[in-house]
Amino acid sequence: MLRQAKDLNGYKLGALDGEIGKVKEFYFDDQNWTVRYLVADTGDWLPGRGVLISPYALDPASTDDKVIPVDLTKKQIENSPSLDTDKPVSRQYEMLYYPYYGWPAYWDGPDVWGAAAYPKRGLGGWLETTRHTAGDDPHLRSTKNVTGGTVQAQDGEIGHVEDFIVDDETWAIRYLIVETQSWWPSKKVLIATRWIERISWEESNVFVSLTRETIKQGPEYREGDLLTRDYETKLHRHYNREGYWADELTRKRAS
Repeated sequence: MLRQAKDLNGYKLGALDGEIGKVKEFYFDDQNWTVRYLVADTGDWLPGRGVLISPYALDPASTDDKVIPVDLTKKQIENSPSLDTDKPVSRQYEMLYYPYYGWPAYWDGPDVWGAAAYPKRGLGGWLETTRHTAGDDPHLRSTKNVTGGTVQAQDGEIGHVEDFIVDDETWAIRYLIVETQSWWPSKKVLIATRWIERISWEESNVFVSLTRETIKQGPEYREGDLLTRDYETKLHRHYNREGYWADELTRKRAS
């Protein structure tokens, strides 16, 4: 299911033996545009400590209760490797984090989640052959820090990043929600992360391989709209781009 990232902010995180806090923000991989961790606000339970929860531990969110079940105990989380919140998540930290939980390394394999396209449990665990090499640190960014960044089309600025559309099964970020500012009236549009050419993190600029006029004529996105496959197909047809689901069909045929 496709969800807005900010709609998940504030969801309760329910461990196997009690609530551990709420979703604060997300860390995503800016190479594969995939959420690697939920950042938990643990309140008074573990004050002053950063707690990351990998999608490997998550079960489907309950929209009615606004709860994301976590397949871990509070003790497991409390005893997990401590994260220095003043520093970026390093591969060195992940080399402690993943074997602690016995999960496969997402960076060690041909697919987005290592050996698979989904962060499914039971597909194998941590391998002792996994290594950390120089220059192998993850490209992790905070959704909080990226929100508000300027979006540049091929021929000029079009607006800013307002939010993200996340697939809560694969945890891939499928789209940026862009609030346009370069014409009147402004509107919100979806830009697929596949259409992003490059990012300047120093200048907070996101560059997309589309013209301003093409985006201006594109389908408007209204918050609360259900993102159906029919809507996505029309969106991709307007931009003359192939949908990400074509890869999934190819993968299923191959298997």
